[in-house]
Amino acid sequence: MIDRLMSETFTNPLADLPASGKLLGLDLGTRTIGVAVSDALRYSATPLETIKRTKFTQDAERILALIAENNAVAIILGLPLNMDGSEGPRVQSTRAFARNLAQKTPIPIAFWDERLSTSAVTRMMIEADLRRDRRAEIVDKLAASYILQGALDRLRRD
Repeated sequence: MIDRLMSETFTNPLADLPASGKLLGLDLGTRTIGVAVSDALRYSATPLETIKRTKFTQDAERILALIAENNAVAIILGLPLNMDGSEGPRVQSTRAFARNLAQKTPIPIAFWDERLSTSAVTRMMIEADLRRDRRAEIVDKLAASYILQGALDRLRRD
């Protein structure tokens, strides 16, 4: 199980992912989980949905269903590092979520630095003049897409 959790401390945390196939991106929040999916060629990330968090079991079941529906071969999980790169309680919570999810699926889970992802997406939505209530509805899945796109861009460079 633990060998399927890719560490962000590697030079390239994405090195051990399968060479092809769709990736599922997750932005793990305390109340919601933003979900995005890549195309099969891994050029672009598309926001998919926002899961309202309940209990881990129900959250995991929905993620597993999305993995199956989209034929995803790996998960990119946003890692909420502090601005100075240190790890705080949110990182510990994210790692625990990943460990628990890894027990329920055989596909690899890679961490990707998500610093400023929500801020960048929120700024973009404000510039697009989206209403505050509409921004709240879509920010998490857009953040997941932003995280996943960063990982996809890195995969194309390597």
